[in-house]
Amino acid sequence: MGILSSFNIGVSGLHAAGSSMSVIGDNIANAGTFGFKGSRAEFQDMLSKSLKGIDGGDQIGSGVKLAHVTPKFNQGNIQRTENITDLAINGNGFFTVDAPGGRGFTRDGSFHFDKDGHLINGDGYKIMGFQADDAGEISQKMGNIKLGNTTIPATATSEVNVSMNLDSREQAKVFNPQDPSNTSNFNTSFSVYDNVGSQRLVTVYFNKVNDGQWQYHAMVDGKDAAGGQPGTLVEMGRGSLNFNNKGELQEEVTELNSFNFNNGAAPGQEINFNFGESIAEGGTGKDAATQYGSDSSVARHTQNGSSAATLSSLSFNDEGILTASYDNGDQRDIAQIAVAKFENNEGLFKMGKNLFKETRKSGQGALGRPGDDGRGEVLAKSIELSNVDIANEFISLMGAQRNFQANTKTITTSDQMLQEVLNIKR
Repeated sequence: MGILSSFNIGVSGLHAAGSSMSVIGDNIANAGTFGFKGSRAEFQDMLSKSLKGIDGGDQIGSGVKLAHVTPKFNQGNIQRTENITDLAINGNGFFTVDAPGGRGFTRDGSFHFDKDGHLINGDGYKIMGFQADDAGEISQKMGNIKLGNTTIPATATSEVNVSMNLDSREQAKVFNPQDPSNTSNFNTSFSVYDNVGSQRLVTVYFNKVNDGQWQYHAMVDGKDAAGGQPGTLVEMGRGSLNFNNKGELQEEVTELNSFNFNNGAAPGQEINFNFGESIAEGGTGKDAATQYGSDSSVARHTQNGSSAATLSSLSFNDEGILTASYDNGDQRDIAQIAVAKFENNEGLFKMGKNLFKETRKSGQGALGRPGDDGRGEVLAKSIELSNVDIANEFISLMGAQRNFQANTKTITTSDQMLQEVLNIKR
C-alpha cells in the first residue's frame, strides 16, 4: 500500500536530515581548528517504482539517501603570529608528516622543535623536507627536518678580497720591514681567522716601486706569530701589482704566502689577497684595484674566515627554507619544507588529528618545493585558519532543521491516513 511506503520515504528523509546535521555540526565544532577543511553532505534519490515497467515515466520515488560527504579545500584565512615555526600554505598543497602509520598530510602548520632538534607537529610527528648539503645548498634529498649540531667549527681565512685605489701621484719608496710605516706609501689592516678560529690582525703595506708598479707586504705583530716577539712585525705575505698606463690592473703576482700564527694554529696557512680580476687573468681591469690620480683608499674588503659559533636564532623565509643564524654573524640553510600536491584533493582520507592520508582516488602525493608546479607558497610566522564560514553553516543548519520537521510531517500524516483505514471496520 502507498501509505506504508510513505512511512519509509519519511524515515529516509529523517536519516538524510540527521546526516546533514552531523556534517554541519562537525564543521561548526571545528571552526577554530587550524587548517581544518569543512565538508558538505550530498544526497541522491533512491530507486523509484515505475508504473509502466521499463517504458519509463509514471515513477514513484522511494526516498533519499546520503551519497557523498565532500570536503571543501578552498583557502582558509591566514593569520599572522609571532612563532617562528608557524607556517601556512597559501595555495594548493599539504605539509608532509612522518606519522606512525605512514606518511600523513596536513594543512595545520603549528610546528615546533623537540628536544632532539626535530621539527614536529603537536602530536610529535616529524615534518619532512629537503635537506641541505655540507655547503648549505638545498638538495633533492628528502628526510626529517632537524637542526643538527647547534655549534659550527671555525673556518680559516683563505682569501681576502680587496677593492681599492693606489695614488699614482705618489713617489717611489724602498720598503724596509724594520720601518714599514715610513717606507711605504699606504697601509691598511684586515682581520683574519686562523684554523682554530682565533682572530688575527694583518697589516698590509703598499710601496710604489716605479710608475705602474707597486709592492705589498702583509705583516703580523710578533705576539700573533709563531716564534715572534711582541712589538715586532713579521712579514708573512708579499706580492706585486702592475698597472697599465690607464691605471687598470694588468697583473698581480704573489711572492710569499705562508702565515704562521701561534697558540695552536696550524703552520703555513695560505691567505690569498685578491685585488680583483686583472687583465692577465682575462678581466678588463676595471673591476679590480686601480692606480688613479686620487688618494689611496680601500673602498671595501671581505674575507671568508670565521670563528667557531653557537646557534643564536632560527627563521623560515617565504620559500619555506629554514635558516640558522650564529653568533659570529654566519648564516646557513638547514632544510626546506616539502609541499605535497595531489591530483584529487577530495579523494584524501581523513585520519583525524588534522591529518589526511592518500588513497587510490586521491593519487600519490607529488613532493616538491613551495611555489613549484602549482604548489602554494609557504608563509612564515603564519597559520591557516579553518575554512568554515560560521554564517553559512548556521543557514545550512536552519535548512536541515526545517527539512527534518517537514519529514516528520510526512510520517505523522501517513500515520493519520493509516488510522482512518483502520477505522473503516468500526
